[in-house]
Amino acid sequence: MPLQQRPRRLDPVWDPAAPRYTPRTPRIVAARRLHRRRDRDATGRFLAEGPQAVAEALAVPGVVRELFATEAALGRHADLAVAAADAGAVISPVTDQGLAALAETLQPQGVVALCEQVDVPLEQAMGSEPRLVAVLAEIRDPGNAGTVLRTADAAGAGAVVFAGKAVDPYNGKCVRASAGSMFHLDLVRGGDPIDTVTALRAAGLRVLAATGYGEWDLDELADAGELGRRTAWVFGSEAHGLSPAVLAAADGRVRVPLHGRAESLNLGAAAAVCLYSSARAQRLKETPSS
Repeated sequence: MPLQQRPRRLDPVWDPAAPRYTPRTPRIVAARRLHRRRDRDATGRFLAEGPQAVAEALAVPGVVRELFATEAALGRHADLAVAAADAGAVISPVTDQGLAALAETLQPQGVVALCEQVDVPLEQAMGSEPRLVAVLAEIRDPGNAGTVLRTADAAGAGAVVFAGKAVDPYNGKCVRASAGSMFHLDLVRGGDPIDTVTALRAAGLRVLAATGYGEWDLDELADAGELGRRTAWVFGSEAHGLSPAVLAAADGRVRVPLHGRAESLNLGAAAAVCLYSSARAQRLKETPSS
């Protein structure tokens, strides 16, 4: 049930007289450790900051364990407090300083959720037979990774795979850049990029590697009706691109045509063009002709 449609609770979801947690409160100290990857890996938990990310996390049963919020934020976002209470999460009022200790932005929006990690094994993600998949191979910039994740969600992808030594998808900047999309699709992490490509092909997906030096032109593929198949797009980092081994393992290497004078597209733009081209072709293939 969407948060705005929840029935109004008659009982209070938090005690206004309860003490506010400060940066020195043990619960804040423990949660703050999740800014470090080793602590996220050890606990299987992470922090989601801001009302958008928190709302999307609350929409998935069992994800949010605790909601930290300032008194002002609890007033502004009463729907989040109600949803957290309904989900059985602990609601912990904090001081502005306590919230700042948990947040990673310069101007935090007053709410941070302590969440269980949501990634699934690749085999489980393939069990739903997704028609569109994005693979982030060795992409280490959290902002870029989160942007591609958000774009994949918007294009209707069923899964996003963080392969090899890619950034941790639970990195705070990546979580914020995904704008809640990490809770909408199957998130997979780990695994050698070559093994990932092999597994995707075995699952019936055609694997296309996005590269500025590809022998296939994206527009030509679209015009020829070649993008309507179940497809996994593999993207590499802006700095280094995809390794020769990954390029060789893919079914094809595809370049986005540049019709102007720009030298190249950044990762987010290239991913958007590729994913939306496939999404459109797949929709057209599924729509019966009149």
